Amino acid sequence: MPFSGTDGRTIRRDAPACGRPGREKLADHQIILRYGPTTVPPPRLVPLLRQFDFACERLTTRMAGPVTHSGDGTATRASPMTDDEYLWEPFPASWSVRPRSDGPGPRATFLTGAGDWGRDAAAYPHPWPPPFTTIAWRLSHLSEMLALRADHTDGGHALTRNDYRISGDAAGAVAAFVAGAAGWRGALSGVDDAALDCVGYCTFPHGSDPDEPFVDVVWWVNQEVLHHGAEIALLRDLYRAGAAGAGEG
Repeated sequence: MPFSGTDGRTIRRDAPACGRPGREKLADHQIILRYGPTTVPPPRLVPLLRQFDFACERLTTRMAGPVTHSGDGTATRASPMTDDEYLWEPFPASWSVRPRSDGPGPRATFLTGAGDWGRDAAAYPHPWPPPFTTIAWRLSHLSEMLALRADHTDGGHALTRNDYRISGDAAGAVAAFVAGAAGWRGALSGVDDAALDCVGYCTFPHGSDPDEPFVDVVWWVNQEVLHHGAEIALLRDLYRAGAAGAGEG
């Protein structure tokens, strides 16, 4: 039966399975994609790739320093994020990542993820109003989303949230984000025009991906990086302002 995409196009859900195009290697000066094997991307994918690259680079430098893009073309000094800042809870009952031995935080019913740390979570329906979430929670969520979507696009199509290792420290979390972004970018490196229109090209199970044309999924991933990146940057500013105020007192 037909499915109406977010841009108004009508796409058939019973379309045949999409092929996976070959990858044509480029000379160094021709490389457009930054991660993994490279191809010449479809023209309509190029602005989405450029937006993703800029958003990821800006967020990474905003978290790791030593300088980040100020927005006006100049470099601004940025100190590396500390563990205290990563785990800072601005309000009581915030959701965060926690040692698994401590159990879930307030209003959470379990800790998702693999390893010694987990991220606060709850079964549907989620608590209302939503709990405030820390940098650690937001960054873990973002990195997990990138890693799982990469796997469900150009990997084994098997990873779940229970397989994703949660980082309990800032440096590990930043590295996990860089790895997740690289994995997603690599998954895009073999995408052609037909793949962009293919419904279900990505089988990520925690969204509407199986029912969406892939170009809409690529667009949505960019929005996730942009809005969570802005939240993380704001929380860094609030933490720094609070620390400065405490020092003045």
